[in-house]
Amino acid sequence: MNTKAVDFRPGVMSCNAGRETVPASPAPSAPRLRLEAPLSRGTLLDGGWWPRSADPAAELPGLIAAIEDRRGRVTRLMLGPAGWDSQPRRLGAAGRVIKVGWFPGQPTGLLTAFCGSSGRVDLLVVPPGTAEADAWAAMDRAAQAANHIHAPDIPAAVAGHPGPAADTEPGLAVWESEGGQLAGRAEAW
Repeated sequence: MNTKAVDFRPGVMSCNAGRETVPASPAPSAPRLRLEAPLSRGTLLDGGWWPRSADPAAELPGLIAAIEDRRGRVTRLMLGPAGWDSQPRRLGAAGRVIKVGWFPGQPTGLLTAFCGSSGRVDLLVVPPGTAEADAWAAMDRAAQAANHIHAPDIPAAVAGHPGPAADTEPGLAVWESEGGQLAGRAEAW
């Protein structure tokens, strides 16, 4: 019988491997996240997330808080292990322990958050080292209801996609990021 205690205090992350307890980040950072309003389940993705590092203890608590603000209580996360520094099985976040499943079969760049009775949230995960313009373009694309590109293919689809020129009309960049599009740029998507 295992008598080793596991620490379930908020802000503490417990790794299943060896039952080690690793402290989570003291104050989660605000995530770089694009999350659209809940739509029909006919969409491939609900949005995109661009973590600042590959450290799940530092990155996931802020993401969980942001998802809970918009979609309800997160009960479990599902990710692929590729690209992460570690794979904790339990994460202290939002005042409780969240179970995290790491599945090699999960598509690269896809995070699924299960949210109690409100369903699930599927997010594109943009690698931390991605160029800023490409990262925002990928997250914007993932958050579009009309997107038909799967998570692993989005970064390549938007790589090098030019943003609006700096000398364009005021507000044009905002207009484009909210779904508008310059004439002649539609074929780039």
